[in-house]
Amino acid sequence: MNRSRGHRSTLAVGIAAAILLLATATAFAQPAPGEYADDTTLPAGRRGERIREVLDAVNSGDRTRIEALVKDAFGGPFREMPMESHVDALLGLYDRSRGLDFHGVRRYTPPGPADRAVVIAKNRLTGGWQGLSLTFDGTAEERVTGMQIQSARPPKSVPPLPPLTVEEARAELGAFLDRLAEAEAFSGTALLARDGQVVFEAARGIADRNHGVPMRLDSRLNLGSMDKMFTAAVVGQLVDEGKLSFQDPVSRFLGGKGWTKADLSKVRVEHLLSHTSGLGSYFNDTYERMARQLLRKVDDYKPLVAEESLAFEPGTRWQYSNTGFLLAGAVIEAVTGRDYFDVVRERIYAKAGMPNSDSYDIDLVVPNLAIGYSRERTASATRWRANTFEHVIRGGPAGGGYSTARDLLAFAEAMRKGRLVSPATAERLWSAKPELQSPDYGYGFGVGKDALGRTAGHSGGFSGIASVLDIYLDTGWTLVVLSNVDGGMQPVAQKLRETAGRLR
Repeated sequence: MNRSRGHRSTLAVGIAAAILLLATATAFAQPAPGEYADDTTLPAGRRGERIREVLDAVNSGDRTRIEALVKDAFGGPFREMPMESHVDALLGLYDRSRGLDFHGVRRYTPPGPADRAVVIAKNRLTGGWQGLSLTFDGTAEERVTGMQIQSARPPKSVPPLPPLTVEEARAELGAFLDRLAEAEAFSGTALLARDGQVVFEAARGIADRNHGVPMRLDSRLNLGSMDKMFTAAVVGQLVDEGKLSFQDPVSRFLGGKGWTKADLSKVRVEHLLSHTSGLGSYFNDTYERMARQLLRKVDDYKPLVAEESLAFEPGTRWQYSNTGFLLAGAVIEAVTGRDYFDVVRERIYAKAGMPNSDSYDIDLVVPNLAIGYSRERTASATRWRANTFEHVIRGGPAGGGYSTARDLLAFAEAMRKGRLVSPATAERLWSAKPELQSPDYGYGFGVGKDALGRTAGHSGGFSGIASVLDIYLDTGWTLVVLSNVDGGMQPVAQKLRETAGRLR
């Protein structure tokens, strides 16, 4: 349910912050190993000066210096985003790193865009390598017009880390999480497994800050958009049963039911599941004004999407769409004649063995439910703000449910072993769809490849939520990270992947 990472009620501020430092799998595509080199000196002239200014401002952790950077060094529409978005994003980067030490500027073969520089830096807190991608306006002032950050491959000059035994890996991962939790850069649960067997799992941080409740292994954390996998898996089951086809027009199921202004005869089920429908997101101005307690059933969302039309011809572009998955949930209800939540509970959670997973009504008492938190900064103080009044009262087809790391491992194993969908359908769900302009996303699953092999899974992000499930299709690895603080997932997931690659 990737929406914003901001905590404010104005949607524009949150979206701007998300655009600034959104670390998705495709934030800036990296060439295959061996096709890069690092120049350990800053570029000559103004561009190099700008890179140094950005790093110095981030490393200061100082609001005033960051505001001065934005005013002087940023340009174009990027500069026009609300100042609070820039401050939140850059101070958030400081919180998650305690500073970035410059290593070099990465050069790719073939070269990347001339207006972009990928700065490789070492995260002081985590010890991991970061890639900070800056775009410039090309003028003499070389103002920064865009910024993204994600993990980076280590410089080639850095020798590989030594292999680890399982016991050494557990000790190293535990110490790593202790360090992040002490810095309040991570709170949540983490799990690494191979062939269904847990290699490492841990809980750190606080589940409920009002009452000082510590995080536990069975704490139920919010998944954000990870529920999209469950929606897609149910659709896959219905395909296996011959009750629908991925190629069916959505109008077959929802035509005349008042969902949107869009011509749903043009939209196929596969478009909904691959973010290629042309539909947008129900996190809009209507959502901001609506009482959350009114949103408990799939049909309750109709007022949020009633005015939506298609932004492009379905199948011709990729655009992340929560509305698309909302309609996929409505299709499930139309085909089964049953409530979406009952269907997912019976077809996914019960079959996979996920006793601590559901889309809970969060105004009811739910044992072991973790609350999400974001740092709120003012000119004079920083404090934690709960996401309770920003979140939906109950998750749904596009996201917002709750689960545990162990339950998500059970889901991954059920998918691998054909207990939820047939192997052929699973492969369709977690295969890229380039014919639909979706090279990094299948049906409800993000797809990719890294040093551990082919991967399928999903991340989730919202105020106070950062989560991921990675299912490695060829090597048997599964990793889960669930965090109830902004940005807490990425460094832990990076460390788990690196550690898995070192195990002997």
